[in-house]
Amino acid sequence: MASRTRRAGTALVGVTALLAGCGGAGGSGAAALAPVAAAPAPAPSPTPAPAAGSIALTGATSPVHDPAILADGGRYYLFTTGNAGNAAGLLGLRTSDDLRDWTLRGGSYVALPAWAASAVPGASGMWAPDISKVGSEYRLYYSISTFGSNRSAIGLATATVIDPAAPAAHWIDQGPVIRSDVTDDYNAIDPNAFTDADGRSWLVFGSFWSGIKLIELDPTTGKRRDGDPLRSLAARPSPGAIEAPFVIRHRGFYYLFASFDFCCRGAASSYNTVVGRSATPTGPYVDRAGIAMLRGGGTPVLASGQGTGDRYVGRGHAAILQRADGDVIVYHAYDTQRNGTPTLQIQPLAWDAEGWPVAR
Repeated sequence: MASRTRRAGTALVGVTALLAGCGGAGGSGAAALAPVAAAPAPAPSPTPAPAAGSIALTGATSPVHDPAILADGGRYYLFTTGNAGNAAGLLGLRTSDDLRDWTLRGGSYVALPAWAASAVPGASGMWAPDISKVGSEYRLYYSISTFGSNRSAIGLATATVIDPAAPAAHWIDQGPVIRSDVTDDYNAIDPNAFTDADGRSWLVFGSFWSGIKLIELDPTTGKRRDGDPLRSLAARPSPGAIEAPFVIRHRGFYYLFASFDFCCRGAASSYNTVVGRSATPTGPYVDRAGIAMLRGGGTPVLASGQGTGDRYVGRGHAAILQRADGDVIVYHAYDTQRNGTPTLQIQPLAWDAEGWPVAR
């Protein structure tokens, strides 16, 4: 059974477009997508040292923004934000057989889906993906937006095969799942799908504006259930920034991870990761001190690293990979020694005696 989990100068200019993948305030027909040739993995040069406590990674670990991860059949699949012209492609795919050495395979799309042009004019990228497997079907959720706007949409692609040799060969675009517009008080980006203890399917999402939202999905289609209301899970007082939600179930609780503060500023990024928990998927989520996440609460999991002299700062947009041999937290951070390049980081995630996650 598959284990589901979930934006740099000479170098800075090269990935400026990529940095749009995280931040908000900052017609659906299904059509098969043509294959795209796999992109060669860049030669390691040399591999940067990991952040303190992180697993040492090799291979194609940067630029990586908004990583989403799936363990399936003895292999790890990692999808990331991408914009037109990025070397990794749109929703770039990387694979690893050991969670340590990563190979870039290429984009999962050759172009934005046809519906995106009218839904979000000016969009040039597919951001903040989420990957899961339901039965024999892979579901790849993604965001369509432009930086600083909440005219956005979350789309869905499905496949029965992920082929590293032809990353875009099998995905079928299923169109938008939810949209937002300038008249809305939320932003339809940064999706994460999860299943509760009763088998109900949910999609958590949101960036800036009024915060993190939740909708119920039809488990058969992966699309929004008819008549389903929009629910609020977490928010921060203006100008506080919150986005990139991710929910897991662990020992009777649902844990909502989110990113506070600002990504996409290279070495000046202040992104950090917090968590709250609830007995039900719909909340209320509270932090260790009992402060509701709807009131700005959040227990720190990953500090930003700013002001500490750490090489990697702005640690956020986390996904949690739950494994029998120990959970890990997967995220991006900005390398202060490489012009703020967003870089993949993976750390063990332990659980303390009171049931709160601790990034070791």
